[in-house]
Parts: sequence; C-alpha cells; structure tokens
Amino acid sequence: MNNQVIRIGHSPDPDDAFMFYGLASGKVKLEGIKIEHLLEDIQSLNNRAMRGELEVTAISAHAYPYVADKYWIMRTGASMGEGYGPVIISRKYKSLDDLKGKIVGTPGSLTTATLLFKIFTDGIKNIDMPFDQIMSAVDNDEVDAGILIHEGQLTYKSLGYNKILDFGELWEDKTKGLPLPLGLDLVSKDLGFDLAKKLSDGLRQSIAYGYSHPEESIPYAMQWGRGMDKSLGEKFVKMYVSKLTIDMGQNGKLALELLFELAYKKGLIPIKPDIKPV
Repeated sequence: MNNQVIRIGHSPDPDDAFMFYGLASGKVKLEGIKIEHLLEDIQSLNNRAMRGELEVTAISAHAYPYVADKYWIMRTGASMGEGYGPVIISRKYKSLDDLKGKIVGTPGSLTTATLLFKIFTDGIKNIDMPFDQIMSAVDNDEVDAGILIHEGQLTYKSLGYNKILDFGELWEDKTKGLPLPLGLDLVSKDLGFDLAKKLSDGLRQSIAYGYSHPEESIPYAMQWGRGMDKSLGEKFVKMYVSKLTIDMGQNGKLALELLFELAYKKGLIPIKPDIKPV
C-alpha cells in the first residue's frame, strides 16, 4: 500500500526548521504518511494557502481570515511572542509622534507585523518590502523607520538603531498578559478531521523531539540562520519555539480571537474567523 503524500510548507528560518526537524530527519514517523517539505518565504506560503495548494502550511496569523474556509488552525506550531514581537526602529526618530506623516517600511501586506502596525498606529504611512531589506532602507533614507521581524529583533540594539515601539510589549500591556500571535501552522480541511489531528499530533512530537535533542536540532536549524552565530540562533529559536508552540492552549486561542476582533473592527480583515484548533 502506498503512503499518502503530505506536503508541508514552511519558511527557511531557524525556528521553523527546529520545529520540523523531528519529521524532516525521520526521527518522528507517521504511519502511512510520506512527508514532503517545501521551503519558501512566508509571503509565498500565504499566497499558496489562498489557493489551498498544500496539505499543511505555515502562514502569517494575519492571513488566516482569508483561508479559514480551506484550513483548520493546528494547536501546535504557532509562533507567539511573550512580551516581545515586531519592533519599529529608526536612526533619526525616537517616538511614534515623530513619525506622523512619515513612511515606515513594513515586511509584507499579509504579515502580522503589518497588521499590528495598522491596528495600533494612525497617521503614519507604510510601504511593503522584503523583511531583510528594511534595515538598509532605513540606513539609506528610503524610509524614515522600519518594522523588524525575525533576527532583526535581536540585533538592532547592537547596530545602533532607536527602538520606537515593540509590538510584543504593547500587546502584553493592552491584553494584560496574552501572548502575541504571529505565525500559525494550518492543516487542510479536505483531509478530514482524523487525519488533520494525526498530522497536528505528529508536528507536536516533532517539536518535542527537537526540544529534547538540542544537540541535533539546533545545528540543523542553524543551516537557515542567515549568518547568525550559534548563541544568537539558539536565542532566536527559543523566542519563537516555546510551550505555546507545542500547544497554544486557551491563552493562544483567546489571543487570536482578540487580534481578529481588533482587526475586523478597523476594517482590516474580511471576516472574524472561528478559532477551533485541531
């Protein structure tokens, strides 16, 4: 009997690589299933999800309302900031008031960072660009400030940028301690609930394997470290692969519902999707 092929899309980042190491290495096996990994940037994965192309995929949390008819959210695999998140930085400016009428570089229209920017700021323009070009755009005065995601959140201070706002800190303060949902893993509704649950459980086992075997999973993850040294890479992985990644729990679900409530009220998303993680 042939194994069923399940295509899993995730981004070439250390945190995603860490999560999927157990499955990618074959240390975690799912009976009757052959996993094929597709590594693409998150904007491409968001677009694929719109078309319902992959059985399992990572997406920006912001993108979920657009694909909720096709996918369930997995309980496992979410990237959630706990008191930290995307950061607005600048060379010239030091406060949000300074940015009124100015232009901020944002990392893509469907990223959660851009959604947070639109929820919590007014009177500031933005322009989308690849996330890894935002620092240089600030340096070259192409934009007045930029929103950093990924490892930029860890390196900007040492590079001399001013922190204007950390959305993770703002979110924690405004929600009285809820985590900030940034990325999600989804599973196609076409697979049916039982298989979807099996895949969600498999990803949870994969993350747990990475946690318990860091001597294997961290070096593997650092292949996608974009020049990060080992200690910075470990710090980055541990920021976005936490207990909430293994299971988002009630707090993760509440945080998603609140994010979509705020976005819907501002007319930034088309629907408030039901959050029923599998």
